[in-house]
Amino acid sequence: MSFYFITGSQHLYGEETLREVAAHSGEMVKHLSAKLPMGLICKPVVTTPEEIYNVMREASADPDCMGVVTWMHTFSPSKMWINGLNILTKPVLHLHTQYNRDIPWDDIDMDFMNTNQAAHGDREHGFIFTRMGVRRQVVVGYYQDQAVTDKIGSWMRTAAAVACGQHLKVMRLGDNMREVAVTEGDKVEAQIKFGWQVNYRAVGELVEKLNAVTESQIDALTEEYNAQYTLNTNDLASVRYQAKLELALKALLDEYGCTAYTNTFEDLCGLEQLPGLASQRMMEQGYGFGPEGDWKVSAMLRTMKLIAGNKGTSLMEDYTYHLEPGNESILGAHMLEVCPTLAARKPEIEVHPLGIGGKNPPARLVFDGRAGKGICVSLVDMGGRMRLIVLDVNAIDVPRDMPKLPVARVMWKPEPDFFTSCEAWILAGGAHHTVFSYNVTAGEMVLWAEMTGIECVCINKDTNIRDFKRELAVNDLIWRRTV
Repeated sequence: MSFYFITGSQHLYGEETLREVAAHSGEMVKHLSAKLPMGLICKPVVTTPEEIYNVMREASADPDCMGVVTWMHTFSPSKMWINGLNILTKPVLHLHTQYNRDIPWDDIDMDFMNTNQAAHGDREHGFIFTRMGVRRQVVVGYYQDQAVTDKIGSWMRTAAAVACGQHLKVMRLGDNMREVAVTEGDKVEAQIKFGWQVNYRAVGELVEKLNAVTESQIDALTEEYNAQYTLNTNDLASVRYQAKLELALKALLDEYGCTAYTNTFEDLCGLEQLPGLASQRMMEQGYGFGPEGDWKVSAMLRTMKLIAGNKGTSLMEDYTYHLEPGNESILGAHMLEVCPTLAARKPEIEVHPLGIGGKNPPARLVFDGRAGKGICVSLVDMGGRMRLIVLDVNAIDVPRDMPKLPVARVMWKPEPDFFTSCEAWILAGGAHHTVFSYNVTAGEMVLWAEMTGIECVCINKDTNIRDFKRELAVNDLIWRRTV
C-alpha cells in the first residue's frame, strides 16, 4: 500500500525554479517516508491541467494507491485542479507546510519569496477543495515535526481502511437474532457508502469444512494454544473442537475472500458448540466478527483492526453497570467472544456451560482487559443514512475477581461521566454491540466518517445533554436533506 505525494506549481517561474521545487519535494518525501507507516511516492511536479488530470487518473486507477497528499510549494492556480479533482476517487490530504522551517533573515530576497510560496499557494489550493465540496484532511505544520508526521500517519491508516472497505466481504452464517432491531440494517446502503459486500452462506457449508479438518491439523493448532495461553481445563475434547471450528472458519472465509463474518446461537445446525475460542482466535488474527448476525459491528471491527494494526481492538458489549456513588463504571464483555488483543495478562482457556444455543459447553479465553484510554464505537442504520457514534472511555483495572463469571471482560468509566454518556448514547441510538479499541482514536473515527460521507457524533469530556440534543436535531435536518 502506498500514497502519492503531488506537488503543485506552474511554468511562470521557469525551469530552474521547477527543478528546485522537484528537488525540495524529493527531499521532503525521503524524510517523511522514513517516519510514516506506509509508502509515500514522490510524483513529478504538476504544472498544467493535463498533468494534474493524468496523475489523478493514475491515482484513482492504481490498486496499490490508497490516497494522495497534495502540497503547493509555489503558486498553482487552482482552476487547473478542477478536472483532476473531479475524477479523483481516493482520499486526499492537503499538507500545508514549507521546505524551509525558518525565514533566512540575512539572505531572503524576491527570488526566495517567489519560489517558497506555500503560505499563499496552499490557500489558493484550499479554496478549490472548498468550492468543489471535496472532502479532505488538512495538516498544518513543518513537515519534519513529529506532530505533523503523526497526523499524516493517522490519516494514512484511516485512508487505507477506507480503501480496503471497497473490497471487504462479510460472511453471514445464519441470520440476525430474531426480533432484534439494532443489528439489522440496509446492506445495500452499506455497500454504496463503504463498499462492504455482506452476503449469507449456509451453516451447512461450515459443517462441510469441519468434516474436512484432519486430526493432525487439530494437533498442531492445540499445540499453538498450549504455547500461547494457559490451559485451565481438563475438557480437552472441547478445546480440540474449538480448534476444529477455527480451522473450518478460516478455510471457509478464505475460500470466499471474506475477512469478516457473523454467526448466531439461533442457527447452530450441525455444530456441537457455538464458536467461542475459535471466534476469539479469528479476531486475534485480524478478522472482523459480529455475534447474533450483527454484520455492521463485524465490518467495523475489521475496519478498526486495519487502522489499529490489529492491536488492542475487539468486539465489545455493554453488559452491566457498577453504580457505586462516585465510582460508576461499566462492565463490558460478551458471552464468549472478546478478542485477546485486549488482555492485560496471559489469557486462560476454560470450558463452561453456555445457557443459550442448546449445544455442548464451549471452550473460551478468559482474561481481564488492561487499563488505559480507549473508545467505544457503534455504527447504526438510521433509515436512509448511517450514523457513527464514538465514545471516549477510560478503561480501569477490574477491581475484584469474578470467579463465577468465566468470560473475558473490560471495565471502563465513560466520559464526561456515567450519567451523561449513557443518556447521550441512548439519545443517539447507539447499539449494545460496539467495537472497543485502545489503539484507534476518536479523531481517526471522525476522519473515517468524513472520508465515507456519513454522520458522526462524539461523546467526550465536552459533552452536555442540551447541546448534544441540539446536535442530533441539526444532524437530522442536514443528513436527511443530503441523502
